[in-house]
Amino acid sequence: MSVLLALLAAIPALQWITFGYMLEVSGRLSRGEKLRDSFPWSDVATRIGFALAAIFLVSLPVHLLTHWSQVARLIDPESNASLPLRWLGGFAVGAAGIYLSWAWMRGGRLRDYLWPAPIRFLKTYWRPSTWLAARDDLWSLLVSLEVPRLFWLGVRGAVGTLVWIIVPAILLIVANREGKGGSAGVLGALAFVAMGIVLMYVPLLQSRFAEKNRLTEMFNVAAVRRSYRRAPWAHTFAALLLFGLAIPLYLLKIETLPREATWLPCLMFVALMLPARTVLGLATRRSNHRPEPQGWWAGIQRWMARGLMPAIVGIYMLFVFLSQYLDVHGLQTWFHQHAILVPVPFTGT
Repeated sequence: MSVLLALLAAIPALQWITFGYMLEVSGRLSRGEKLRDSFPWSDVATRIGFALAAIFLVSLPVHLLTHWSQVARLIDPESNASLPLRWLGGFAVGAAGIYLSWAWMRGGRLRDYLWPAPIRFLKTYWRPSTWLAARDDLWSLLVSLEVPRLFWLGVRGAVGTLVWIIVPAILLIVANREGKGGSAGVLGALAFVAMGIVLMYVPLLQSRFAEKNRLTEMFNVAAVRRSYRRAPWAHTFAALLLFGLAIPLYLLKIETLPREATWLPCLMFVALMLPARTVLGLATRRSNHRPEPQGWWAGIQRWMARGLMPAIVGIYMLFVFLSQYLDVHGLQTWFHQHAILVPVPFTGT
């Protein structure tokens, strides 16, 4: 599942599916669903992974025969030595197609790849009813993935997030570009503080938006403040995990990567950010099931947790600030915040 999300995250526009997936995980946990039921695609990810692995393995003989055929033609263009290799390559393509389609028709489980069930194959593979059932199963699989809904969730979450960060990000860029003198320094300091305040609220707002599935919840500051009051330490730990695990991702942007290798850092993004989103959802669920705290001891704990939040966000922002001098995209790094948005871009193109 992580590989699938990383592949989607590496493709422009489809990145919103990965972002929507993470918001969905956080939202389901916030609504009180069990951990094992909070990850979409978990029931089909293994089969899709087997399918991708099988495609890779059965394509190896095809590539090998094609390579040998080309080598034979280069060595002796007048000879027909490459013709049998081309025929074998065509046969390998056909055999691979039949093998894969038959395994997928039976469910795409590991045993379906290891044992082709030859008797059943001879009896049912050629029947139209078998192909009609396979078509219906494929359609049911695609519908169960809910890709359009996750895409729309990711787009709305990203738009709401950009509304929050766009003003301080632009002011930070202007202050750094216009650069010299006291006014630029004051503007940069104010924008830096404003961005820090925004980042303390945005993850909680994203979790609430995913929980309620309403864009207006991205701006319900009063609700997330009440949520934080009910579980301050849980939310502080979630923020520590979210911003702390986002820091290593900025090291991947120091050097430009070829486009075909983009999915590798995206895999690291998924491996780090998905657990953080999970913990954020659990923190929101905890606050939803706790009463409003009362007493002086609860107030002391709340203010102790609040006192850590500026430090957590400040350290994260320090790395974002330094990354603008290391990142090939420079000041645009203020809009490329992996803790709260999709992992773009990891390449220089």
